[in-house]
Amino acid sequence: MTKRAGQRGRTTLTGIAEAAGVSVATVSKVVNGRSDVAPETRARIEELLAEHGYVARGTGRPQPPVRTIDLTFDALISPNSLVITRGVTEAAAEAGVDVVIGVTPDDPLGVSWARRTAHAGREGVILVTSELTPGQRAQFDQAGIPLVLIDPMNMPDENVPSIGATNFSGGMAATEHLLRLGHRRIAMIQGRPDGTCNTARLHGYQAALAAAGLSPDPRLIRQGDFQFKPAYEAALELFTLEEAPTAVFAANDDEAFGVIEAARVNGLRVPQDVSVVGFDDTFAASTSAPPLTTVRQPFAEIGRAALRTLLRLGAGLPLDSHRVELATQLVVRDSTAPPPAAG
Repeated sequence: MTKRAGQRGRTTLTGIAEAAGVSVATVSKVVNGRSDVAPETRARIEELLAEHGYVARGTGRPQPPVRTIDLTFDALISPNSLVITRGVTEAAAEAGVDVVIGVTPDDPLGVSWARRTAHAGREGVILVTSELTPGQRAQFDQAGIPLVLIDPMNMPDENVPSIGATNFSGGMAATEHLLRLGHRRIAMIQGRPDGTCNTARLHGYQAALAAAGLSPDPRLIRQGDFQFKPAYEAALELFTLEEAPTAVFAANDDEAFGVIEAARVNGLRVPQDVSVVGFDDTFAASTSAPPLTTVRQPFAEIGRAALRTLLRLGAGLPLDSHRVELATQLVVRDSTAPPPAAG
């Protein structure tokens, strides 16, 4: 879809839909050349589009035989990406939809990104751990392209559906597990400080300590950015404290592996000298040395839920909620044990 030069105002497809008395999804169908719109409704929408300077690409053209959505990651290096992809593609196959996988383009305002997506005839976009800017949101809204976010780094506005996990309760469960074992000096290595999932896990950690009558020690909260090396370096510092922690809760499994390596370098045994809990339950968690106690996220089901939500949006169906959180589960393995004093 393009806009004619000289268009006045900033009318979006939402405005067109309101003026026509239909859903944004119906307007999007007309804009994208879908045939499943009543002739009278189509004519009314096309008249409004023309009035506001929109040129609907392929108007009146039959719907393409292949339905396609985009699955876009901020990067493709996360071990969770494959499991999310499996969930999305399995649900898409059941719905007869193809999935194109890519990486978030460097397009701050989203203008060319939204335009390319519209020209490609995508029914919608699923964004994974991406930060959606207001400009990008506006461009996709104007193009009539539904969006669903998985574990967004920033909390989007309430009109953008997002799918995630119960990060708060997961962080609380991890910390409560260590408390039940008898640990009292429990450190946390955070992920990205600007990430909503990280904030929720941190708050869960703090809530569990508070419920046990403990005040979080700021010296025990360090930064790891969801990566092995920063977490390794942070753990090295923790283990040199005069009152070093007897347990560490890491914001993801990659960080937990960094903590385990830092313990090895310092001559500490896991879990005899220090316990470690991760978050995610990645492929490597069950095969690490020792096997990692961690909080499992249902990544495949998150992907399925995102695809189902996207298709409901495209069909103009109502959503029960714009924010869905699927339950996490603590998986206890061999990287946690009572602290040395309690053993």
